[in-house]
Amino acid sequence: MNFSEKLQILRKSKGFTQEALAEKLNVSRQAVAKWESGQAYPDISNLIQISDLMAVTVDYLVRDQQCMMSVVPNETTDLDELITFRLEANVNTYAAFMNETDSTRLDSHDYRYQNGDYVYHDTYVGGEKFAGQEAVWKSGKAQYAMNYLGRVLEKEFSGNFLKEALRKADKKMPYRGPEYYQNGEYTYKCSVNGAFDWFQGYEEIYWNDKKVYECFFHGGRVE
Repeated sequence: MNFSEKLQILRKSKGFTQEALAEKLNVSRQAVAKWESGQAYPDISNLIQISDLMAVTVDYLVRDQQCMMSVVPNETTDLDELITFRLEANVNTYAAFMNETDSTRLDSHDYRYQNGDYVYHDTYVGGEKFAGQEAVWKSGKAQYAMNYLGRVLEKEFSGNFLKEALRKADKKMPYRGPEYYQNGEYTYKCSVNGAFDWFQGYEEIYWNDKKVYECFFHGGRVE
């Protein structure tokens, strides 16, 4: 995804028109239109403003994810295995209505998945306001953990859509869900600072232009 595509997605997810975004950045609507059509590119001061306004990094705005993928080495590393297993567990537990297990804490919801030496466990408390943690072990030793805290903001929220979006996570975005996913009136967006070793992120869902859900998360590898 290139800059012009990312800018359009971020602008719409915030509910801004081109005119509204231009006003916030103190530029003309024509400038925003040219950025979104790929005819022009903002200078560094505008990029920083966009980064702050949209709560994403400048690095995310300017890097082409497909180009980044092309420089990844072919050999499989421990980190590659960990990410692959986390994604596999993701589509075999909460997001896929599968492998719910007994509560490990009072009034908690728990999911567990295992494949070979790897074990994944996700546990959370709450409902419309919730907090939880997912973790991965290999051969009995903790490898990875991620904590999350979220809430439903409006009655139009759909838990089924959230799970659908989470199932779309891939190796480019293995933390929660994809950068962007839309189905009908619902839109999911996820932004992350950092890499799988150490990261912070934020996901949100919109119903049309209304934000109906948000979740903050952070995690990384553990030793």
